[in-house]
Amino acid sequence: MSSEKCIDRKHYVLVHGACYGAWVWYKLKPRLESAGHKVSVLDLAASGTNMQKIEDVHTFSQYSEPLLQLLASLPPNEKVILVGHSLGGLNIALAMDKFPEKVAVGVFVTAVIPDTQHNPSYVLEKLIESTLGTNWLDTEFFKSENKTTIVFGPKFLSKKLYQASSIEDIELATILLRPGSLFIEDLSQQTNFSMQGYGSVPLVFIVSTEDNEIPLNFQLWMIQNAGINVEVLEIKAADHMLMISKPQELSHSLLHIATKYA
Repeated sequence: MSSEKCIDRKHYVLVHGACYGAWVWYKLKPRLESAGHKVSVLDLAASGTNMQKIEDVHTFSQYSEPLLQLLASLPPNEKVILVGHSLGGLNIALAMDKFPEKVAVGVFVTAVIPDTQHNPSYVLEKLIESTLGTNWLDTEFFKSENKTTIVFGPKFLSKKLYQASSIEDIELATILLRPGSLFIEDLSQQTNFSMQGYGSVPLVFIVSTEDNEIPLNFQLWMIQNAGINVEVLEIKAADHMLMISKPQELSHSLLHIATKYA
C-alpha cells in the first residue's frame, strides 16, 4: 500500500439488520478493503456467530453491546464511518448518541433512521402500521413478556428482501439467518435520541428505489421526519439487500461518502 493510501485510510464499521450477521457484508468488505480501507464487521448479540440466544437478549442496548464495545475500544481521536442496514440504523443511532466524538459520519443503507422528537420505536411502529401486516408474508412471530421474536420465511426473503438478488444468495440467507427481534417493546420505553449526541453527527441516507421491505415512499418520509439535515444518495434497481444485489454501487457510494466526511 502506498504511503498516500496509508494517510487516506478510513475505518468503516458495518452493522447488519435483524436476523442477519456480519456475513451479510461478504461482498462489500473486500471491495472497501481493496480500495485501501480498514473494515470492521461484527455480529450483534444473538446474531451470526455470536453465541448468545435471542431469548436471553432482553433489551436493545444488550443487543447492541458488541457495537458499543467496539466504539468504546477505539483509540483517542479515531473516527469511523458507521454504516447501518435496515434495523441496524437504530443500532448506529444508539452508538452515535453514546459516542458522537467517535463517528465521522453515520450512513443509513435503506435503514431505519430515527428522529429526536419521539421515542426510538416511533419510526418502526409507523413502518409496521403503513404496511398493515401484508409485508410480512410467511414471517413467524413469537411473543414473550418483554419482546417479540421474528423468523423470516422463504417467501418473505425472496419477494420482500432479495427480489433483485441471485437464488444462491437467497439460499445462503436461508442457511445463515437466525431468529431476531425488532425490540419495539423495549425501544418504546427508552428516552429519545439527543441532538447533542446522535443529532450532532453528519448523516447520509442511501435510498434503494426498488426496496420491497421499506418502500421508497417510506424511506423518503423517514428522511424528512428525521428533522436533521441528511444527505441523500440513491441506488437504482436494487432490493432491500443492497450489499448483496448492488455491492459495487454501494461500495462506490461509501467511498464517495468517506472522501467528503472522513
